[in-house]
Amino acid sequence: MKMSDMEAERLLKKFRIPTPKVILAKNEKAAVTHAKSIGYPVVMKISSPKISHKTDIGGVVVGVKNDDEVKKAFKKIMANAKKHTQNIDGILVQEMASGIETIIGSKIDPQFGHIVLFGLGGILVEVIKDYSIRLVPINRVDAQEMIKEIKGYKILEGTRGKKAVKISDIEDCLLNLSKMVERHPEIEELDINPLFVSPKGVMAADYRIFVKK
Repeated sequence: MKMSDMEAERLLKKFRIPTPKVILAKNEKAAVTHAKSIGYPVVMKISSPKISHKTDIGGVVVGVKNDDEVKKAFKKIMANAKKHTQNIDGILVQEMASGIETIIGSKIDPQFGHIVLFGLGGILVEVIKDYSIRLVPINRVDAQEMIKEIKGYKILEGTRGKKAVKISDIEDCLLNLSKMVERHPEIEELDINPLFVSPKGVMAADYRIFVKK
C-alpha cells in the first residue's frame, strides 16, 4: 500500500531527512494561494495513491512562475492524472530545489531483509544503474563507503570548477533512512528520487513509500 505524499513527508521530517516546503491543494484557487505562500517559482505534481511514477503520466510541472501558470498547470496535471485514475488527493505545490540528482532508498531483500541504496538519480536511474547497497543497519563508515563506491563520485567531489557537494549531509540522510526502516519494518519499499545534493546540503524533492497492508 502506497503511503500518501503528505504522510511520507511527515515521516521523512521525523527522521530528519530534509524536504522542500510543500502544501496539498484541492483546487486552482488553493494552488495559487499556496504558491504565493511558498514563493515563485514552484513545482506542481499530482498526489494519488494510485500513481507512483508522477513524471511518466505527465503529473509534474516544474518552474511554475506566476498565478496564471499555476492555474494552467493545475488543469494540465489533473487532466493527465484522470486518464489513469479518479483516486486523486489533490496537487502538491512545492518549493523548487536544485543540485545534482541522486537517489537513496530501501527495499526488502527476500534473503537478507531490509537494504539501503545510494546512487545517481533522476529519470535515468534504471538505465545507468550506478548505485551501491548495504544491509540495514548501517553506520557512518558504511555510508561513506557507499557514496565513494559509485562511478559518479567524482561528480559529487566537484568537476570543472564546480564546488563539491556536502557529502556529510548525504551520509546523514543514509543513516537516518537506515534508522527509519529499522524502526518501521512495515516499510516494504522507499524511494527518494531525486535527492538533490549541492554545496549547501541535500533536499528530498520527490519520494514514495510503500508499507505492508
